[in-house]
Amino acid sequence: MEKQGRMKMVSYALFLVALFQCSFLAVAILDPLDFLALQSIRKSLHDLPGSNFFASWDFTSDPCNFHGVYCDSDKVIALNLGDPRAGSPGLTGRIDATIGKLSALAEFSIVPGRIYGSLPQSISQLKELRFLAISRNFISGNIPASLGQLRRLKTLDLSYNQLTGEIPRSIGTLPELNNVILCHNHLSGSISPFLSKVLTRLDLKHNALTGSLAPDSLPPSLQSLSLSWNKLTGPVDKLLSRLDQLSYLDLSLNQFTGPIPDRLFSFPIKNLQLERNLFSGSVQPADQVTISTVDLSHNRLSGQISPMFSTVQNLYLNNNRFTGKVPASIVDQLLAGNIQTLYLQHNYLTGIEINPTADIPRSSSLCLQYNCMVTPVQTPCPFKAGNDKTRPIAQCSEFKG
Repeated sequence: MEKQGRMKMVSYALFLVALFQCSFLAVAILDPLDFLALQSIRKSLHDLPGSNFFASWDFTSDPCNFHGVYCDSDKVIALNLGDPRAGSPGLTGRIDATIGKLSALAEFSIVPGRIYGSLPQSISQLKELRFLAISRNFISGNIPASLGQLRRLKTLDLSYNQLTGEIPRSIGTLPELNNVILCHNHLSGSISPFLSKVLTRLDLKHNALTGSLAPDSLPPSLQSLSLSWNKLTGPVDKLLSRLDQLSYLDLSLNQFTGPIPDRLFSFPIKNLQLERNLFSGSVQPADQVTISTVDLSHNRLSGQISPMFSTVQNLYLNNNRFTGKVPASIVDQLLAGNIQTLYLQHNYLTGIEINPTADIPRSSSLCLQYNCMVTPVQTPCPFKAGNDKTRPIAQCSEFKG
């Protein structure tokens, strides 16, 4: 009888263990390593006042039901931290190194907030990662060179942070990169080649990058290129001639030199920003330019203004060394209201055929001051154009026939 009683007790105990295991599996199906990693990540991050993102992160329930956590079977495949709605205060804290334990993670993002500290080296362990976006926070330190181990990465967005140092050469070797957005940081050094044949967007504006760009340093697949507000130098005509898929190009506020390739104006660009560089030579597009905004101001461009620019809606050619007369076709389009902005001030232009009583549409802006002519029409100019209406005669003698 005693033996039978002991057997019943053992059987009951085994039943309770089995029941507990079944109950545990029903609630916590997540891989234990992923479960522990999420716990550590939660401890290192906090809601800013006004944010309630972590309210659902109750580890007595299934983590796959937490806000921002997406699972496939027993693994976390996406982690989107913070309330994505506009105006959300975001999160604060550091990114815990245990992020590298989420071995199936394909997407990792954090909404704008006050995340600080450096990027953990352990992110490079996420071999399945395709999307990494932590913008508009306070991430500091260098971009880990080990990110070059993320061979499946498609999007890298670390914009609007406090990152310093060089862009690792290893980043440029990633074969599947599609979007690289590192703008508004404190990055320095030169731009290493990007080898991805599917790269469509490269945004490095507002950094402290230096050096020149090799003719083959960027792939022809690029559709959007922004390098403005850096300290880049040297010619780019051979490089730009290869990038015939561009729809957006901004190289403004650098120190680029040499000519602007004429074929650039035949690319499917909607907005062309090349102002405030050291570009020189003449600009003679082969066909009518269909780019809506062309800004070539504050360079060293010379020669006559091409009539091919008459189809541009906003044309900024001011502060260059253009000579000769303004093409009649450009004047016609201005008076017809098809050109909304025509800035030609601070050049060496010698004439424009326009009736002094011409009615310039209110929607259009024309500035002609400080050229080698008396302006036939008085139109309001930008404040920065200054008060002088005409260049001194001594500066204009060689340009007048």
